[in-house]
Amino acid sequence: MGTITTSDGAEIFFKDWGPKDAQPIVFHHGWPLSSDDWDGQMLFFLSKGYRVVAHDRRGHGRSSQVWDGHDMDHYAADASAVARHLDLRNAVHIGHSTGGGEVARYVARHGEPDGRVAKAVLVSAVPPLMVKTPGNPGGLPMEVFDGFRQALAANRAQFFVDVPAGPFYGFNRPGAKPDQGVVYNWWRQGMMGSAKAHYDGIKAFSETDQTEDLKAITVPTLVLHGEDDQIVPIDDSARLSAPLLKNGTLKTYPGFGHGMLTVNADVLNADLLAFVRS
Repeated sequence: MGTITTSDGAEIFFKDWGPKDAQPIVFHHGWPLSSDDWDGQMLFFLSKGYRVVAHDRRGHGRSSQVWDGHDMDHYAADASAVARHLDLRNAVHIGHSTGGGEVARYVARHGEPDGRVAKAVLVSAVPPLMVKTPGNPGGLPMEVFDGFRQALAANRAQFFVDVPAGPFYGFNRPGAKPDQGVVYNWWRQGMMGSAKAHYDGIKAFSETDQTEDLKAITVPTLVLHGEDDQIVPIDDSARLSAPLLKNGTLKTYPGFGHGMLTVNADVLNADLLAFVRS
């Protein structure tokens, strides 16, 4: 574990586990969480002999709570700073939700131009664009994201219980059995971060059009999405993203929700490993 300081003064916390000569698997977490959300995947890939790396996005987890730079450009630049600091090459970058947007921008603007990326994976990811606009009529209304901002500003601690206890993992579905440990861990990670970073991050993940990022990516890219994703609906994201990729593959999971990496880790880990080895 360690930290780096970016050119604009943000201190970024990262984990770097495993043999330094092994192929790196780099994980990018979702909003409003931290690199801890990848524990299951990092331990799994570590056990398979890979080098595993993950960082806390600026304002999240153990990274510094800077007041600005909470946008996709800075997210990607920070990821690039970590990759360059560790001199990661032939890396597979895997991003969940907002982290998927971070991966798309990083690979398109930094990773491929630097020759550092072998493959990419977008899991339950926000690209190409979440919010409804004249050019994206199938997106979610701005009122949805305004509601997120209002709930966060009014009572972030309660909001960060309601999201994982309900739609994030699909625990609100009939017959679902909520896992309180999973809910508590989501809350723990969220409350470690900055309210300002989380508030600004809503705009970053909902209003950033990443169509051109996706078009620019040439490395093999796997798009994974749950068909019952209540946070990032599949018809507004994965089914639009995959055709924009030059070398993309789409795999969907009936009944799986947004947090499938945690509650369906056995299935996802096997599919991720198969893609990495392919």
